[in-house]
Amino acid sequence: MANRSDTKTRILDAAEKLFAERGFSETSLRLITSKAEVNLASVNYHFGSKKELIRAVLARYLDVFMPVASARIVTLQSSEEGASLNDIFSSLVEPLLDLNQLRAEGTSTFLQLLGRGYIESQGHLRWFITTHYGEHLTQFVKAVADSAPHIPPAEMFWRLHFTLGTVVFTMASADALTEIAAADFNEHNDIEAVIRKVIPYLSAGVSVPVN
Repeated sequence: MANRSDTKTRILDAAEKLFAERGFSETSLRLITSKAEVNLASVNYHFGSKKELIRAVLARYLDVFMPVASARIVTLQSSEEGASLNDIFSSLVEPLLDLNQLRAEGTSTFLQLLGRGYIESQGHLRWFITTHYGEHLTQFVKAVADSAPHIPPAEMFWRLHFTLGTVVFTMASADALTEIAAADFNEHNDIEAVIRKVIPYLSAGVSVPVN
């Protein structure tokens, strides 16, 4: 059993790194098995298919991040003052950073993986996330809508997707952006600083009145 567990972990670790670096579409099972030093039968035994492997890689993060993030949002909403958009987005920062304790560079890797799924239109991932984490997603969307009641639902749909796109681009370019900021403005930012810099921009974009 220990050997099987070790094999499964090696496959997940190899797939995670390759998916983040190369994308889901450009990463073949042959490449994964080569990096993990296992045979294809092991992948089929533990996961059944490439789609299931992709979901398992993301689930390692989502199983940890989603419940904690949702709980923080619930706590914000229960306060007498109510929650601003800035509060809601800021409440996600610590759960995101805690992913570094789950895996080395876990925060960046998780956001890269989400970005890959977003950019490559992995429809099965949308189904997987909404099916397995729908309650947490609903909690987040409701909190955002309650904090910006002047935004119609259809418009909020677009703005939340623009928000996701902004986060994906920012995190995908984080290394280059921090290097430019250091060279041109003598700013030295880590991953937390980058995330916190984008929050006011997101909050303003989501809440700006509809013309």
